This record gives sequence, C-alpha cells and structure tokens, in this order.
Amino acid sequence: MVSPEIQEAVQQAAHEVLVWVGFGTLVGLSGKALMPGRDPGGAVATLMTGIAGCIIGCGTLMFFTNGTRISPVSFQGFLCGTGGAFVLLFFYRLLSGSLIVEAETGESWTHKLRRRKRRTEIARDI
Repeated sequence: MVSPEIQEAVQQAAHEVLVWVGFGTLVGLSGKALMPGRDPGGAVATLMTGIAGCIIGCGTLMFFTNGTRISPVSFQGFLCGTGGAFVLLFFYRLLSGSLIVEAETGESWTHKLRRRKRRTEIARDI
C-alpha cells in the first residue's frame, strides 16, 4: 500500500507537469505568433520554446528587479514568458542564418526572390 503522503506528492507533481505543458504551449504559440515568418519545429518544439521562454523571461525579470517574485503561471508570467520565447526564436533564427541572408556574389536580391529563382532554375532543368 502506498502512503498518502507519497500519493499526494505524485499527484501534485503530475498536476504541475500538466500545468507547465499547457502554459508552455500557450506561451510558445504566442511567441511564434509575434515572430514574423515561418518558424521551424512542430508541437514539441513549440512546447519546449514556451517552457524555456518562461524560465528565461521570469528569471530575467527576477534578476533585474530586487526581491520581485513572479509566478510563471500568471498574467505577468505569461508576458515575460512570451518575451523569453520571442528572444529564443530570435536567437535561433540569428544563429541558424535564416534571419540574415547574405547576397551571393554580384547579386542583391532578397531571400524571397532567391527562392523564386531557385524554383525557376529547377523547373528549367526538368
């Protein structure tokens, strides 16, 4: 037989995991909605971005404000988490090279035109 204290602790842990999954998904979706353009990743990447964004956003706010405690599962936590998710997506794009596209030698067209040119070259080759 499992003691009631252990059963209560397991139920509390499961409850917190489910709250973080739901809240992380909402924060990740709002961060992706604010970031313009297509975002990589599916549902799990959105969830992880939201949870990490909450940790980064709320942790940054607590670091810069003296003694302010913020619950990630609150309106202020949602705003901080969304900001953190936005920052994560920004740095992901910056480091992956999809935010800044360099022109090839002698050409000055943008990323959108670059895709169009490649598609027409592929169609011509067929």
